[in-house]
Order: sequence, then structure tokens, then C-alpha cells
Amino acid sequence: QVQLVESGGGLVQAGGSLRLSCAASGRPFSRYAMGWFRQAPGKEREFVAAISWSGGNTYYGDSVKGRFTISRDNAKNTVYLQMNSLKPEDTAVYYCAADPGGVGGRGAADFGSWGQGTQVTVSS
Repeated sequence: QVQLVESGGGLVQAGGSLRLSCAASGRPFSRYAMGWFRQAPGKEREFVAAISWSGGNTYYGDSVKGRFTISRDNAKNTVYLQMNSLKPEDTAVYYCAADPGGVGGRGAADFGSWGQGTQVTVSS
């Protein structure tokens, strides 16, 4: 089992940027595919981005494509989500997730371990 801890959330004005970090511990991080999801009040959990175990493949949800970038540093056991051109509709709790199979996907069921989440609030 891998433990995940997100950080970097906060309050930002529309058009601004934030970088989320997710620190992993407990299992060989480099074998895991990693993902970011978000959930706004009253809405279902939404896929944001995913990255393969090597970092060679990345995937994005349509609503963030071109604005967000996922990356990982296997030496630091950390995955990042750089968020630019933020919009009020990006406001949500952002969750980091890990897939021990190394494949990941776009669905929450593709990931077996989850962090506690970090709040991102974008003001208009």
C-alpha cells in the first residue's frame, strides 16, 4: 500500500497559477501510474490528469487540457500538477491517486490508493 499526501492548494484569483504536489511513501513509487482527480461540491469526482510510471505518457481531462501539466520526479517520490490560467470552475478538492499496476487510466476505479485531498479555490 502506498501513502499519498497532497499539498499546494489554496486561494488564487482567476487567471493565476498553482502547483500541487503529491508525496508518496510505502512502496516503490516508480512502479506506479499516478493521477489527479477533483471533486466540487455536489458533483461527481472528475478525472484531471494521469501519468504513466515512466512519465512517458500523460493524459488530461478535456476541461483542463492545455492549461494543466502533470509531471513526476521518481527520485523524490513526488507527482506534480501545474495549473495555469485557473478559472472559478476549477474550484474543487484535488485528490492524488496511485495505480500499482503502472497503467492508470481515466476512471477512479483504475486507481487503488488515494490521498486526503487539497482544496483549490479560484475567485473571480
